[in-house]
Amino acid sequence: MSHSFNAERPAPDKVLIDIADYVFNYEITSELAYETARLCLIDTLGCGLEALEYPACTKLLGPIVPGVTVSPAARVPGTNYELDPVQAAFNIGTLIRWLDYNDTWLAAEWGHPSDNLGGILAVADWLSRGGMDAFAQSLTMKSVLTAMIKAHEIQGCLALENSFNKVGLDHVVLVKVASTAVVSQLLGLTYDQTIAALSLAWVDGQSLRTYRHAPNTGSRKSWAAGDATSRAVRLALIAKTGEMGYPSVLTAEKWGFYDVSFGGREFAFQRPYGSYVMENVLFKISFPAEFHAQTAVEAAMTLHQRLEQQGKNSADIEGITIRTHEACLRIIDKRGALDNPADRDHCIQYMVAVPLIHGRLTASDYENDIASDPRIDALRSKITCTENTTFTADYHDPEKRSIANSLLVTLKDGSTLEETVEYPIGHRRRRQDGIPKLQAKFETNLVRKFSDRQQTRILDASASLESLEKMPVRQYVDLFIPE
Repeated sequence: MSHSFNAERPAPDKVLIDIADYVFNYEITSELAYETARLCLIDTLGCGLEALEYPACTKLLGPIVPGVTVSPAARVPGTNYELDPVQAAFNIGTLIRWLDYNDTWLAAEWGHPSDNLGGILAVADWLSRGGMDAFAQSLTMKSVLTAMIKAHEIQGCLALENSFNKVGLDHVVLVKVASTAVVSQLLGLTYDQTIAALSLAWVDGQSLRTYRHAPNTGSRKSWAAGDATSRAVRLALIAKTGEMGYPSVLTAEKWGFYDVSFGGREFAFQRPYGSYVMENVLFKISFPAEFHAQTAVEAAMTLHQRLEQQGKNSADIEGITIRTHEACLRIIDKRGALDNPADRDHCIQYMVAVPLIHGRLTASDYENDIASDPRIDALRSKITCTENTTFTADYHDPEKRSIANSLLVTLKDGSTLEETVEYPIGHRRRRQDGIPKLQAKFETNLVRKFSDRQQTRILDASASLESLEKMPVRQYVDLFIPE
């Protein structure tokens, strides 16, 4: 029996071409996108500074082989590490994601587009210190902001209509692809080399979601994005050598991504690439909590206050019903023992119980000393989650993109308290309320690591888009190196 195949090499898949065309040819003209990127930059770096307080994170940082030094090197904000751009991307990406506190994008797939800053900042800083070509030393922060906007857009537009989690793949595949695209441009790859790099990202083995779900939830979810964005830098550098690509990596019959990993379906797209995602990105401002629970935590904080006003507390609660959207049920509706912080910050019952008891939810509330409080599991056992189909529909509606949760608390005396929050504080519809709080969050994170003098210099450099855009990358990154 014959099994011959046509060996003629096809033209590159349209998905690869569209991404390369966008990276090479699309000019970002949206002032809103650039201003939001500025906010995203400071918030993302601030999240990394807070992560430095957690030994479980810092043990993963530094050179991959202790004692190895490189020159020129990329710097890791908040540390004294000087690393090659691949390992620097891993370090920065891991810091950014560790506490689940950076920005979010929710659609058919979800994810955290600022994860791409790991690769973007590492490459831009390395180049600005003479890492490859002399001209790159003149790179300014506008190049970083532009790369952020485009990475957000690639990751977010791919996520709008395509669910990778439903086939068991982790959303960091989109970080790898988006980072590959924009760092290829920063590194000076040709158009054809960028197509090759993108094909290498898709043909690469993709992460399973095993580490995000019971019974295996674990800390890899906190460094998976660092791994993906660093892998992107590695693949782009490989492609820059002239290494060949795989033009039908997505569409090849039997062996392509669609047939092997996506159930035979091709990607669907809601809109062309522009600056939509950055303009509409969701910021985690008040709580380090998986984003599908952000509004539930806001509601719980309000109900805690109302309980106190009545002279009551969590011990007076008989039961709680959370009406939510389908994605929330699929990801963070958990029963049973929670083994570690990564397990707890992806459990809506835990994230609601803590603020109802304590009137707060911070990163340290996921640690073992707080989790051992028996009141938390006792309250978790009283919580039931149900889907509200309207919430699910509004979650997917491009004109709304809400993330609604409604809490109904029944007290032992038979009375009830109810609170519904449709849009979290970090939503574009609440941007003006959120910006002062986001700025305050950044300032709090600077205090954790820097002297008053350094804090002032960083705040001054970051305060306006006009001045930030003109600043050399190396000079800006140096502001974040401890004195």
